[in-house]
Amino acid sequence: MSRARCHLRAALFLAEVSSRGATTGVAARRVLSAWPAPQEPGMEYQDAVRTLNTLQTNANYLEQVKRQRGDPQTQLEAMRLYLARSGLQVEDLDQLNIIHITGTKGKGSTCAFTERILRSYGLKTGFFSSPHLVQVRERIRINGQPISPELFTKHFWCLYHRLEETKVDLAVMEVGIGGAYDCTNIVKKPVVCGVSSLGIDHTGLLGDTMEKIAWQKGGIFKSGVPAFTVLQPDGPLAVLRDRAQQISCPLYLCPPLEALEEGGPLLTLGLEGEHQQANAALALQLARCWLQQKGYRDTGELKASRPSLLGQLPLAPVFQPTSHMQHGLRDTEWPGRTQLLRRGPLTWYLDGAHTTSSMQACVRWFRQALQSRERPGGGSEVRVLLFNSTGDRDSAALLKLLQPCQFDYTVFCPNLTEVSSTDNADQQNFTVTLDQVLLRCLAHQQHWSRLHEDQASPEPGGPAPLLLAPRPAHTHSASSLVFSCISHALQWISQGRDPVFQPPSPPRVLFAHPVAGSGAVVLQEAAAIHVLVTGSLHLVGGVLKLLEPSLSQ
Repeated sequence: MSRARCHLRAALFLAEVSSRGATTGVAARRVLSAWPAPQEPGMEYQDAVRTLNTLQTNANYLEQVKRQRGDPQTQLEAMRLYLARSGLQVEDLDQLNIIHITGTKGKGSTCAFTERILRSYGLKTGFFSSPHLVQVRERIRINGQPISPELFTKHFWCLYHRLEETKVDLAVMEVGIGGAYDCTNIVKKPVVCGVSSLGIDHTGLLGDTMEKIAWQKGGIFKSGVPAFTVLQPDGPLAVLRDRAQQISCPLYLCPPLEALEEGGPLLTLGLEGEHQQANAALALQLARCWLQQKGYRDTGELKASRPSLLGQLPLAPVFQPTSHMQHGLRDTEWPGRTQLLRRGPLTWYLDGAHTTSSMQACVRWFRQALQSRERPGGGSEVRVLLFNSTGDRDSAALLKLLQPCQFDYTVFCPNLTEVSSTDNADQQNFTVTLDQVLLRCLAHQQHWSRLHEDQASPEPGGPAPLLLAPRPAHTHSASSLVFSCISHALQWISQGRDPVFQPPSPPRVLFAHPVAGSGAVVLQEAAAIHVLVTGSLHLVGGVLKLLEPSLSQ
C-alpha cells in the first residue's frame, strides 16, 4: 500500500484554486491518510468521491497512525513534497492573494462573510473550507458557487493519476485542523491572516488548554503580514500576542461590530447571535485590509482611533463600512449555522455547534428564537432535540448546556443519512465503524438520562435550574430515543407533516418502542414542533440533504 496517497485531497483542493486564478483562498482543515483505491476507477463524479473516501483510510488504520504519530514539522515538510508531486510549488500558491483564517469556531462563517464582501466589490474569488455539509465539492467554491461535478471529477482524476505515477513511501500526515502544522500552513505569503474565536476542541492534536490551542493557531502568522483576531480570553490572547511578536507579525484586535456602526444598520442585517456578529466584525477587517493592500480606495471612512485593550494588543481601525461591505454581509449564505427552516407546523433550527463555547452560543440563539416566535392560536407546542457528537468531544458537557431548553423529546442518531450509504458517496465515512457510532449514540442517551436524574434530585441549597420560561410539567420530559440513521430520526420527528420531506411509509420498527409510539401521537397532534439539530456539522449536513433536496443537485 502506498502511503503517498494520503494527501491527494489537499493537493486536489490547492490545485483547483490555483488553476482557476482565484482571488482569495481559504484555509483547509482536514487531510486524512491512505488506503488502497480501486485499480481501474470510473470517471463519474460519484466514482471520484468514492475513491476519495478510500483515502480517508479505515478506522483501524487511523488508530495505528495516531499511535505512531511522528514529528509534526516533518509532516508539514512532507506536504510540500506531495504538492510538488501534484505539479505545483509553494511559490505558485503565494501568487493567489490568500486570506488565511484559523480558529476553533466561526472560521467558516468568517470566510463566508469575507468572500462575499470581496465579491461585492466585483472581485473573482476562490474559497476552500472544510468540512462539507452535503456534497464534497462544496469545499471548493469559485465566485461563491461550488465547482461543478464535472470540474471536480476532471481535476480529481488528473491529480490522482499524477500521484499514482510518482508514488513513493513517504511519512503519513494526519488530520489537519488549522494552525502551525496544518497542511495549509505551507502558504508562505498570505495577504492577511485572521483568528476567529478559540475554544477547547481537537485536544488530542492541539493540546488540552486554551493556551496550547492558541499557540497552535498562532502558527499561521507570517513575518510582516498583518493579522486580526476577535476578542479572546486573557490567557489565549496573551499567547497570540507573544506568537505574533516572535514572528514579527503585526496583530490587531477587532473592535465589536457595534463600534463600527454605533448600533446602526449592520446590526439589522440578520446576523444571528453575538458569535456571528464577531465573525462579521473580523471579516470586515480582513476584507478592508486586503482591499487596501491591493490599492482600493473605497474601504470605509476612518473614525476616531481607540486605545489598545488592557495594553495587550492595538485595536484595529474603527471605520464606517462601505455599502459594498454592508451588502456583502447581508447577502452571505452559509447553511447549517443558525439556520431556520419553517415547514408547516415544523420549525427546524440548524446549528453545527460542537464545542462548549459554540454550544453556549447555539443555546442563546435557540432560546431567543423561541421567545420571538409566533405562538399558535391553540394546541400544544413540542420541543425536540436531534443530537450527535463525534471525535474526542465531551458530549456530556455539550448535553448539559442544552438542558435549559426543556426539550420534550431527545433523539440521537449517527451522522448517516441512511442505514446504508453505499449509494451516497458524499456522506460516507470510513474513519469509524458502524458499531462505534451506534455505541456512541447510546452513550449520549445515557449521559442525557443521568443529567435528568441529577436534575430531578438537586442538592439541598443548590442553585435553581436556568429555565427558558415557565412550562407545564411533562411526564415525558426525559424521553429519548436512538435511531440508526438520520432518515429514520426525521421520519419519527416529522410524522409526515413536513411538506418537503415526504419519504415512503416508515418501517414499523420506528414505533416499536413505547416512547416512540406514544411520542408519535403527541407529535401528530401538536400545533407546533420546534426541532433543534446540533452537536455536529456532519449531522446538520445529513439533515439538510433530506430536508433540502436541491442541495444535492
